[in-house]
Amino acid sequence: MSFHMHLRAIRETEIQDDYSWLEEFMEAAWSDRWEAELDAGIAHAIEKDFGPVHELHTAAATLVDDDPGSRKCELPVYGGRPVYHPSHDQPPFVLLTAAEVREAADFLTTASFDALWAAAGAKIAAPYRGWDATEVKDLFLGHHESLNSFYRRAASTGHAVIKAFWY
Repeated sequence: MSFHMHLRAIRETEIQDDYSWLEEFMEAAWSDRWEAELDAGIAHAIEKDFGPVHELHTAAATLVDDDPGSRKCELPVYGGRPVYHPSHDQPPFVLLTAAEVREAADFLTTASFDALWAAAGAKIAAPYRGWDATEVKDLFLGHHESLNSFYRRAASTGHAVIKAFWY
């Protein structure tokens, strides 16, 4: 079984707040335009590990004495506004505004991976029994760095982000 979190940067004004439009747009982005959009830096995906990547980032809430209403650490993976299928039998698409994309980029740029890993790494690595500990840490460092790069590019162009969760 394969499952992915698919991110697509797009001008906020181009997004239609409609599940059918989002489904058609993201399906075409995934199946027809994936390589070109990935090469252009407007698409990104994480296969299987996006839940633990979210845990890694939300560990930041335990590390800083920050505004409790500010949950920038949730933005990179699950954060944003969901748009539900009319029957609620499919995963929602999730939308981040351009302002939220900037917040996600700021969080990822300033968050210390080593501090996040120190706070959450043991729990995240537990299911990877039999793997070399350095390989597991490097896998998540790669996810952190690639998300950082994607969100910084999207923020620098003023884009919003659409998230699809394909199962």
